[in-house]
Amino acid sequence: MRQAAELPARRQGQVTPPDTQPYSPQEAERLRLFISAVTDYAIYMLSPEGTIVSWNAGAQRFKGYTAAEIIGQHFSLFYTDEDRRIGIPAFALQQASSKGKFEAEGWRVRKDGSRFWASVVIDPIRDDAGTLVGYAKITRDITEKKLAEEALRESEERFRMLVQGVTDYAIYMLSPSGTITNWNAGARRIKQYQHDEVVGSNFSRFYTEEDRRKGLPQRALEIATSQGRFEAEGWRVRKDGTRFWAHVVIDAIHNEMGRLVGFAKITRDVTERRDSAEQLEKAREALFQSQKLEAIGKLTGGVAHDFNNLLNVLGNSLALLRRSEHTMADLRLIATMEQAVKRGATLTQQLLSFARQQPMKQEQRDLNRVIASFEAVLRRAAGHGIPLEFDLADGLPQATIDVAQFETGLLNLVVNACDATSNGGRITVSTAVRDLKDKQVGMLPEGRYVVVTVQDSGVGMPPEVVARAIEPFFTTKAIGKGTGLGLSQVYGMVQQSGGDLAIASQPGAGATVSMYFPALATEDTVDTVPETARERVLLVDDEPDLLETTGELFRTLGFDVLSASSGEHALEVLKRTPDLHLLFSDVVMPGMSGVELARRARALSPELKVILASGYVAEGVSARDGAGVGGFEFLPKPYQLSDLVQKLRKLDRAAGQAAAPGRTAA
Repeated sequence: MRQAAELPARRQGQVTPPDTQPYSPQEAERLRLFISAVTDYAIYMLSPEGTIVSWNAGAQRFKGYTAAEIIGQHFSLFYTDEDRRIGIPAFALQQASSKGKFEAEGWRVRKDGSRFWASVVIDPIRDDAGTLVGYAKITRDITEKKLAEEALRESEERFRMLVQGVTDYAIYMLSPSGTITNWNAGARRIKQYQHDEVVGSNFSRFYTEEDRRKGLPQRALEIATSQGRFEAEGWRVRKDGTRFWAHVVIDAIHNEMGRLVGFAKITRDVTERRDSAEQLEKAREALFQSQKLEAIGKLTGGVAHDFNNLLNVLGNSLALLRRSEHTMADLRLIATMEQAVKRGATLTQQLLSFARQQPMKQEQRDLNRVIASFEAVLRRAAGHGIPLEFDLADGLPQATIDVAQFETGLLNLVVNACDATSNGGRITVSTAVRDLKDKQVGMLPEGRYVVVTVQDSGVGMPPEVVARAIEPFFTTKAIGKGTGLGLSQVYGMVQQSGGDLAIASQPGAGATVSMYFPALATEDTVDTVPETARERVLLVDDEPDLLETTGELFRTLGFDVLSASSGEHALEVLKRTPDLHLLFSDVVMPGMSGVELARRARALSPELKVILASGYVAEGVSARDGAGVGGFEFLPKPYQLSDLVQKLRKLDRAAGQAAAPGRTAA
């Protein structure tokens, strides 16, 4: 090996100053021994052309050559064929000579042909005149470090690809202040933001406005920082403004020194899981409620049947007693007991209805028509202090009901709504068609349903009251104000019709009670009262009793009867029912008179037949226009069925002559 004394005192292009002495022989020897003993580094000298002129123990260990084998060879021997073809060795010397140093990493080749990853430094060596006399080359085998770095990079790349490939989870990093620093495919899918739209912004943008006001995003980071982890569920907001229920985990990330460098955040959309859990809970609650009511119903039905038998014995006994001679006082007692028996019978019928043991006369009916014919009764029940509105949907499918029990149930709902609504509120009776999913309402199967709803703006009910509202004898009314059987009867009637009852209410927000009846397919419907089989009459009178008895007269004549208690209500019915044939109205009524009503009705339906009735104008009829009041047919009160029949025949003859001019009536 060449002597280390050949090394100049200065490197990197510097010329030895005149006053600087070269190494002494002793110093040069010590330096040579030091370099020769180093085994962790290959330290050797090159001539200006790149020929190896010295060799140390580290070079022999790394590269496998002895000094005798390698000195005099060109250093490019250690480079790979690829590097030699592109001139890397010559480039290294040129860079060291021109720039004072060359430093790089790359693959090098040992004597046995194996490769190692080397860290290389080449320094130019110049004499006192600045002439290049060679190069000092130091090489270190850093293969293990390289492999570790490669393994780390591969691991990081695999992890990155894994994270980027996950679409069911939003996985991204946050800075210590909550700024988003990266974004994966799952985050794009769940939250709808692209990478460039969201990186650099704060993660609080995904929280609802309410949660941001409460400081929940910052609190989540604080908990993750102090406890190492934050986990919770809550509503989050997508780019399009829609909400989803999210399961969120935030982990704090610390460096080797323990300093917080950020957070790893994982978010999963669990809306479907939450909805399924809620549906399951609702189904369990509905099943429990159904089983509870079934048990109460069986008990109630048994008691009602036994009580009915007792009432039958009492009623028959009172009837037998009445046949005997009694004093007036005794007869009054018997009459009082008979009234009590009747009230008891009414209660048992309501109990049997709840227990679904009440005999029903099922008919396929258009519920809009049933409600319209019952409207006058509902308005009387509501009174004048609370507006009662009707919103009946067009094209309503038919449903199978017991008309009498349906009317009783609807009346119970309107009366309950009135009791809960003070003056200034309003009540609405509406109909609609709804397509339900399985168990969306109670235990009803999937299908189409006709829905009759009574909605009020009253005091409303808390959840615990809603849960018990249909139980027999449960009531929140004052003592003596109700039996607690109204909603029970409605529930039993709807259940026997194959439907269900739904109640929605909040304190101070009113109540909505909906009756669901299975809708009949068009090909399956046969209305018990076909529209073509009867003529339809609208009766208008402000006297309820007279309205009821007149309705019975027209029903005996085969008419389909609708009723209204005022001119204003009658016009509403006329607008909803364009196929009316006859208007029969009292003349003198509060507000709109019968004459004004008849004129406005004719404006809506020019072919409508009209009969006006009153006891106040009978004497002046012939004096005014001979034919009737205001040009309409007139029937003086009081009248009999025969009088009504004659008037109807007169209208029919007039209609026949109008249809066939020139034909005389028989």
